[in-house]
Amino acid sequence: MKSRTNIKRFLVDWAAVLALMVCFVAFTAYKGNSFMSTSNMVNILRAMAINTVFGIAATITMAPDGFDMSAGTLASCSAYVFVSAYLWLGQSLGMSILICILATLVMYQLTMFLILVCKIPDMLATCALMFVHQGIGQWYIGGGAVSTGMKTSWGAAPARTALSESFSAIGRAPWIIIIMLGCVLVAYLFLNFTKHGRYLYAMGGNKEAAKLSGIDVKKYRYLAGMITAVFIAIGGILVASRGSSAQVMCCDNYLMPSLAAVFVGRTVGGAEKPNALGTMIGAMLVSTLENGLTICAVPFYVLPAVKGAVLALALIAAYASKKED
Repeated sequence: MKSRTNIKRFLVDWAAVLALMVCFVAFTAYKGNSFMSTSNMVNILRAMAINTVFGIAATITMAPDGFDMSAGTLASCSAYVFVSAYLWLGQSLGMSILICILATLVMYQLTMFLILVCKIPDMLATCALMFVHQGIGQWYIGGGAVSTGMKTSWGAAPARTALSESFSAIGRAPWIIIIMLGCVLVAYLFLNFTKHGRYLYAMGGNKEAAKLSGIDVKKYRYLAGMITAVFIAIGGILVASRGSSAQVMCCDNYLMPSLAAVFVGRTVGGAEKPNALGTMIGAMLVSTLENGLTICAVPFYVLPAVKGAVLALALIAAYASKKED
């Protein structure tokens, strides 16, 4: 009986890794070199990079038991600011990145105000802010997009008429992959090897107990929000660089895949909490499924159902294990 329980626990704890291995074996058996080629492996890494960065943002938010539904719309605003600073205002690439991060941090103050001061539950506050971000962002860009050859939203000629090679390189391999790995490493070290990360996990485990133990709950929730905002800005920068423009709501579709990555990742190795390495594995699983099914000529409109099924299975694994406890 005990051995059966151990086997069941092992399967639940490592379900994501086992599923990833099964995907690789199945797609390789069916499509051979077209799936396992070097170029396709790079495609998977490149595709998972943006989901991973947004997933890391969600991981930091969820560590102290928070939740952010507005990350996608805020990232779209970040992308608008990044590209407009570069094209419209003629700022250098480094200054455009800095302006983007600072603008995202400023916009995230409203999120923290609603959650910490007004005491609105995270999900309700961020759901409302989804519409706020959409409105502010589209007002800023004049309802269009920010790309080469377009005038500013106030009708002036842009300072630049073309994107540099270094701008576009951020969204291509190898830089997009390096940035993804850097974000995962920073989040992993922060959450697991600093007292601040341990405090966030303590809040996620039991907020009242954390408060009684002397942790400044509001301070650390605010810290988590600011770190989340930085990762959201990085995600917006990657999307804008990859698409060589900032389209209307260009980052919105990354919300659900990134949440799926976090929920899949929290079951990896029996962690039972959001963690950076698990999020990366979850993002790889989602991207591998999407890539493999596309190579197998599965219609594109079926892919959202696959992502939803992955998220549902991750939730089943997470909450089924809780029932056992």
